[in-house]
Amino acid sequence: MDFFINIFNVVLYQPLFNALVFLYKYLPGHDFGIAVIVLTLIIRFLLYPLMTQSIRSQKALSDLQPKIQEIQKNYKNDKNKQGQAMMELYKKEKINPFGGCLPLLIQLPILIALYRVFWKGLQSEQLSNLYSFIPSPGQINPDFLGIINLGSASIALAILAGITQFVQTKMMTPKFQKTQQSKDQMAKFSDMMQKQMLYLMPIFTVFILWKLPAALAVYWIITALFSIAQQYLIFRKMEYEPAKP
Repeated sequence: MDFFINIFNVVLYQPLFNALVFLYKYLPGHDFGIAVIVLTLIIRFLLYPLMTQSIRSQKALSDLQPKIQEIQKNYKNDKNKQGQAMMELYKKEKINPFGGCLPLLIQLPILIALYRVFWKGLQSEQLSNLYSFIPSPGQINPDFLGIINLGSASIALAILAGITQFVQTKMMTPKFQKTQQSKDQMAKFSDMMQKQMLYLMPIFTVFILWKLPAALAVYWIITALFSIAQQYLIFRKMEYEPAKP
C-alpha cells in the first residue's frame, strides 16, 4: 500500500501542489483563488482531447436513447437477444458504449489529489514538498479576492457548484417526445431515471462540497463552466457534421 501511496504522491500530489504554489507565487496579486482557477484551466486544457472524446460518446449515446428503448421494448423478455441487438446497434452507429468512461476515471485521482492539496497543502510543513526550483512563498494566504477563505468550507460556493453541475448535466440530457412517452412504458422509466440523475447529481455535488475546503468548490465550478463551453462547441460542430451512411 505504501508503494501506491508514494506513486500517487510523486505522480499527482506533488506536481499539482508545486504548480499551485508556483502560480500563487508568480501571478500578480498573489491571490490563492486566482491560482486555483488558473490551475484548473491548465488541467482542463490538458484533458481537452480526452474530454472531447468522452462528450462525443455521451452525446451519441443520448441521441440513441429512442432506438435503445425500442430494443428494450421489443426484447424485454429475452435479455440475450436484447444484448445482441444493442451490440449490433453500437456497431452500426460506430459507438463505443464505454468511450466516455476512461476520461472520467482519469479525473477521479486528480480530484483526490487536489482534495489533498487544498486540505493539507496550505499547512506550512507541506512546503517541504516543493521542488528545488520552486521558491517557497513562506506562507500561503487562502483568501480569494480578500473575501472568501478557500481553506474553509463555503455554503455559497457549494450551492453555486451544484447549479453549474445542473446546467452541465442538463445539456447532456436527451429530450423525448411526449407522445412516445405516453405509449411506451420503457421510455417513461428511462425518462424518469434521466430526470433523477439531472436533479440528484447537483444535490450530491452540494452535499459533497458542503464541508470541504472552498478551493475544491472553485475547482468544481470552473471545471463545470469549462465543460459547458466545451460541450456547446462540440454539439455545434456535430450539428454540421455529415450524417453517417
